[in-house]
Amino acid sequence: MSAADYQRPHYAPGVPAVVALPTQPLSTVLDDTAKRFPQRIAVDFLGTNITYAQLHAQVQRAAEALRRLGVRKGDVVASILPNCPQHLVLAYATWRIGAVLAEHNPLAPSSQIEEQLKLHGGKLIIGWEKSLAQLDKDINLRDYNVYAVNMTSALPRHLQAALRLPLKAARAKREEMRAPVPSWIGSWDRLVASSPALPADTALPDVNDVATLLHTGGTTGTPKAVKLTHMNLGSNTAMGLAWAGPHVKDGQEVFYSVLPYFHAFGLTLSMLCAVALAATQVVLPKFSVSLVIEAWKRQPCTFFPGVPVIFDRLAKAAANPRPGQVMPDFTSCSIALCGAAATPREVAAAWEELTGHYLIEGYGMTETSPIIMGNPITDERRPGALGVPFPSTDILLVDPEDPDPSRPVPRGEVGEIAVRGPQVFAGYLNNPEETAQVMLEGGWLRTGDLARIDTDDFYVMTDRRKELIISGGFNIYPTEVEAAVRSMPGVEDVAVVGLPEQSGNESVVAAIVAQAGANITLEEVRAWAEKHIAHYALPRQIAIVQELPRSQIGKVMRRVLREELLNARESAGQAATKAQEAAGQAAVRAQDTASKAQEAAGQAAVRAQDTASKAQEAAAQAAAKAQEAAAKAQEVAGQAAGQAAAKAQEVAGQAAAKAQEAAAKAQEAAKKLKR
Repeated sequence: MSAADYQRPHYAPGVPAVVALPTQPLSTVLDDTAKRFPQRIAVDFLGTNITYAQLHAQVQRAAEALRRLGVRKGDVVASILPNCPQHLVLAYATWRIGAVLAEHNPLAPSSQIEEQLKLHGGKLIIGWEKSLAQLDKDINLRDYNVYAVNMTSALPRHLQAALRLPLKAARAKREEMRAPVPSWIGSWDRLVASSPALPADTALPDVNDVATLLHTGGTTGTPKAVKLTHMNLGSNTAMGLAWAGPHVKDGQEVFYSVLPYFHAFGLTLSMLCAVALAATQVVLPKFSVSLVIEAWKRQPCTFFPGVPVIFDRLAKAAANPRPGQVMPDFTSCSIALCGAAATPREVAAAWEELTGHYLIEGYGMTETSPIIMGNPITDERRPGALGVPFPSTDILLVDPEDPDPSRPVPRGEVGEIAVRGPQVFAGYLNNPEETAQVMLEGGWLRTGDLARIDTDDFYVMTDRRKELIISGGFNIYPTEVEAAVRSMPGVEDVAVVGLPEQSGNESVVAAIVAQAGANITLEEVRAWAEKHIAHYALPRQIAIVQELPRSQIGKVMRRVLREELLNARESAGQAATKAQEAAGQAAVRAQDTASKAQEAAGQAAVRAQDTASKAQEAAAQAAAKAQEAAAKAQEVAGQAAGQAAAKAQEVAGQAAAKAQEAAAKAQEAAKKLKR
């Protein structure tokens, strides 16, 4: 069934069922936009503004620089760059002369990049200084022609000056963005600046020529290079613009380039759709909440492509700002397109409450440039659903064990998604066997994902047949992670699965069978594995198990393991809930006991107070009586003392009289004796 005949339910008004296919290579899109909007800001890079006329001029010089380095049509140019203006310039320059841009993750381990370089055979590397500094330690870069990009050279002058200050913060920021490289490595920035423009009569490549190589581990973990042509990428760009067409305006939009350009989603929606729409791209070298917030204050966003975890973090930050932090007005964002993983309803609801506009889901894969399906930008959208087929795109659900496009599964049953359209890739580079594994007769591509069609014609994913893990928008292949962990001392066996998180991410979980006596920790596993795989692919959890579930032929059954771990997590959650409930009940009982004790203590206190009052009263009465008795005793004592004194005085007086009388008699007798 052709796209023209396909019934298109739920399409927004004005969205066509088919799109006009490109007839010119990707570089002509920039040529056209620079003519129509020469003075419009094409790039905002941390405050540096580049107009479309300036961007076009840089691309022409970079194209000539590549040509003078000996790059010819069909040659591979390796890009090892984060999002930055130089990355954008290199891409369009490479496409202009008909060369092939091979994208590499600048933060990937050296071993992974080396394997990819050998796979495509490109000899020219344009890389970020920090990536090259690490590569130079790990591999022989002298086998290549290497040029370094100084990302700080694209910063505003005041920020460049600030980075040179002898301050700890400036030094840390400088070290984050730059690194010393060997003197034999040339400067790409200086080379482009000193180069003349490409001659205008230089031949354009054909629209069916390969434009880009994007690397993927595939279902087996074996690295593969996905060949995407100018037709593939240009068609998907046209589909995306048609999908959003009723809601965007030429020369008026502000796109946020947060997703990496080396990712198919970021490549098509930011690097290509933004330029085709003459939008301003706010280019961020990495995602961080603070970078987005500061950029939003400078250039309010209108179109935001992202993944669930990005929207989740931004919505939470806006709902809970730091003390003194001023948030921008997020309502400027009229369209947010979310891909790479199903969007949790709570994430969609939080974002739509924050902005007042839709969060729309899209579904695709690297091999389809990437978008296959999307939710309509209307009230008919269904959060959590894959959506409906994009314009000019056919979808079938086939039996995964017998994937015959002529015999799709009955409606309502689960089947593997097969897609056909101009965005479907040109195969894996130098790998016809793997290409044949995924391509069916009639140009149908097997996605490896299982889905069903609901009664309302929306496609809903039910499982991921190829056991791919998606985290932060990145594809993580279990076999790659397993190989890295299995090489760790103390690990006997390992299997890796993805478990869902509330944010819409999947958490990489490694189930490990440890050797006898080995004590393995998550920190040790991550430190070891980071030597071999990218940071985003590192396990976030480990589970120490006695054995792994295996089939009769000895193959690890990841689905069974995943179910076991989910059940264990659920059981742990239930146990935690029960413990919480028990603790709550115990707390209620303790509170009741405490209340009763408090009441009894209160009553005892009242009784004690009453007793004390009575004792006090009795003591007062006793004291009064004692005081009265003492007074009477004093009175009695006083009377007795007075009587005794009087008696003594009387006796003394009588004695004195007698003594006086005796003295007189003695005196008289003495006189007589004298005579």
